[in-house]
Amino acid sequence: MPRLEPGSLAPRFTLPDQDGNDVALSDLRGDVIVFFYPAAMTPGCTTEACDFRDSLVPLQAAGYTVVGISRDDPATLRAFRERDALPYTLLSDPDHTVHDAYGAWGEKMNYGRVVEGVIRSTFVVAADGRIEHALYNVNATGHVARLRSLLGAK
Repeated sequence: MPRLEPGSLAPRFTLPDQDGNDVALSDLRGDVIVFFYPAAMTPGCTTEACDFRDSLVPLQAAGYTVVGISRDDPATLRAFRERDALPYTLLSDPDHTVHDAYGAWGEKMNYGRVVEGVIRSTFVVAADGRIEHALYNVNATGHVARLRSLLGAK
């Protein structure tokens, strides 16, 4: 999969959220942080999602909206959101079309084997629709703190 570079146009999308409502990238105001994660309610994804939850106030104060995308269905996303009190939108991309468009799906190493799947990635989309930052193969732990530092969201 080709990877997005800073300055390129962010692929547009419309996906169902945790409540089954369609959400388009163009519906979101200001700068948007879009993070792709493998699966709701797994240990690493829970760590990352909760880190975004715990960092939401400074990110919002710096003008960012946070959106998470996985292949989980809306009901699973709703359960994840409720279980971990995630105050931001979670979107469902079961056929990984949007993952593909962002380069967040492809071959990766998993326990020493090459597998195809979600490449944990985060993108910062500026208000003008351009990619500001494209971060691939991020770690679940510590990633959000590094992102906050990169964005100056203290």
